[in-house]
Amino acid sequence: MTATTEPIQTYAERLRTLSEASVHQHFDAFADIAWDDPAYAVDPTDERWILPEADVVGRHPWYQGLPKEEQVRIGLYRQANVTKVGLQFEQILIAGLMNFAFNVPNGSPEFRYATHEATEECHHTQMFQEFVNRSGQDVSGGRWFLRHAAPFLPLFAKWVPFGFFYGVLAGEEPIDHVQKAVLRAGHEMHPLLERIMQIHVAEEARHIGFAHQYLEHQAPKLSRLERAVLSVIVPVVMRWLCDEILVPSRKARRDMGLPRAVARDLFWRAPESRKFLRDLFADVRMLAEETGMMNPVSRRLWRLLKIDGRSSRFRSEVASAAA
Repeated sequence: MTATTEPIQTYAERLRTLSEASVHQHFDAFADIAWDDPAYAVDPTDERWILPEADVVGRHPWYQGLPKEEQVRIGLYRQANVTKVGLQFEQILIAGLMNFAFNVPNGSPEFRYATHEATEECHHTQMFQEFVNRSGQDVSGGRWFLRHAAPFLPLFAKWVPFGFFYGVLAGEEPIDHVQKAVLRAGHEMHPLLERIMQIHVAEEARHIGFAHQYLEHQAPKLSRLERAVLSVIVPVVMRWLCDEILVPSRKARRDMGLPRAVARDLFWRAPESRKFLRDLFADVRMLAEETGMMNPVSRRLWRLLKIDGRSSRFRSEVASAAA
């Protein structure tokens, strides 16, 4: 075995491991969630919809000072809206994966893995939409631009797959970070939402793992110009998609009754919310270092966009440990 072929074989083996894990450990949106179990019924007055402090809205004094009934109402709405945004992002990702898989050559390990991931993401969209339906909340999900740009974003998986998979992380990392924080906190939550989060976190670990593997594998093949251009695009995409997923749209703010001053504080002026924003991308900053996406210009851009900070030492390092 030569030094030239060893990394390719290692990469192929890792993708094969991820693909086999998708065969042996996967979930079905309807077979693995007991939707009609009375314990999973969505009662809009259930106090378990109150947002935990792991959510930026949940930890704000404005929200905590509201009457319990209003905390419940806003909590259910926000959970449903974030779920709807996640659903929309997954739909973009599925279409992108199909564009990506269409172009890979015969024998490519990426084809099998990409189609496994697309299958899993389809189940995620089903369980997300079912939750939204049962919540009874009229949520629209993402902001106007994301919803109208959605048909065109998957094309980047064909034209610029390296940039596309950084975009994948821009959407997956914030959701994964928040859901893990909620599950770790041990906050009493509705069992239906808890089950959905558990399934999503379990499978997203593979999806995020593939994106990291693919980007690490492809980075050495970039030209100097491609690396320079992508290094300034990556932080912009990170911040944009993070805002699309976590920052409520104008309709959502109106429906929740979120005052403009509080919204500005939450996204992202208050010191606690800025720390939260920086913590979301510790893993991605580590990857950016490893793939040559960090240079003097791009570092300034990460700082300007308020998503700079210490990089993780290893994937999924808990934010408090990395502080």
